[in-house]
Amino acid sequence: MRRLMVLAALVTVGALSVAVAQGPQGADAMRLERVKDNLYVITGGRGLGAQANGVSGNTTVFVTNAGVVLIDTKYPGLGKQILDHVKSVTAKPITMIVNTHTHGDHTGGNSEFPRTVEFIAQENTKTNMARMSDFQGDKAAFLPTRTFKDTLSLFSGAERMDLYYFGAGHTNGDTVIVFPALRTLVIGDLFPRKGAPLIDAGNGGSAKAFPETLAAIVRDVKNVDTVITGHATTTVGAGANLSFVRSAPILPWSDLQEYAAFTRDLVAAADAARKAGKSVDAAAANLGLPAKYKSYDMAQAKADVQKVYDEFNR
Repeated sequence: MRRLMVLAALVTVGALSVAVAQGPQGADAMRLERVKDNLYVITGGRGLGAQANGVSGNTTVFVTNAGVVLIDTKYPGLGKQILDHVKSVTAKPITMIVNTHTHGDHTGGNSEFPRTVEFIAQENTKTNMARMSDFQGDKAAFLPTRTFKDTLSLFSGAERMDLYYFGAGHTNGDTVIVFPALRTLVIGDLFPRKGAPLIDAGNGGSAKAFPETLAAIVRDVKNVDTVITGHATTTVGAGANLSFVRSAPILPWSDLQEYAAFTRDLVAAADAARKAGKSVDAAAANLGLPAKYKSYDMAQAKADVQKVYDEFNR
């Protein structure tokens, strides 16, 4: 009996050790998930300090023969955790970082990686990032060192990555990355989750252009069956009522098609309400969207309606 009790205690200690090694187990905890072959996504990662009520965007990890490519680097202060997750699947160094857009939950960790890393972004995103406090002074060294306007292809063969800019949406510099051999697309916050989009007009985002940009992606990108979204965790509430709701970061192509249709329908409904003379509050309260979108998070809907009114009234 004593032997069984000791064994049980050891098993319990072992389980606790694993839990400690993995860190917090809540919906906002960072975790690494395999997508396909040499492609992974690191989800979660709660912001620090003034950003503690936010959860970082996804970081995609692509392991090549020459080294590791990261797509987005989460909030500041999370670089070491990203690196620890990368080391759990490869000993290769990080040699390249692609930022999908300017926001700090996708770019904040840039300065926590070696200056030898090549940083890449769409040209408008570099302009937007250069205005951020995270990239002032010495940290300007972690701005993109290579930019593109419309398209950029990296590597070759099974490791090829194709970077595209399809137009304004979340910002005016959202990069879409396609891995042709893996039939996978990384879309950043052009598709953060199943919910009303965030439109950052201050960084060139556009309610009018958003549906057109998503429609162009769906129309022009071929031979993709898997989509990595911008976020896997949604922050709900504030203060003591703050909670984190986890959603799938890896979705089928059909979900992107549906999200493109959802964004089109949302903008069209808001514009119809505007033309009918309804207030923003009235429009947001009753958009009349199809029932197939009933599970979508609509917390951002009123802000989206306001953006539609602002843009279409010009």
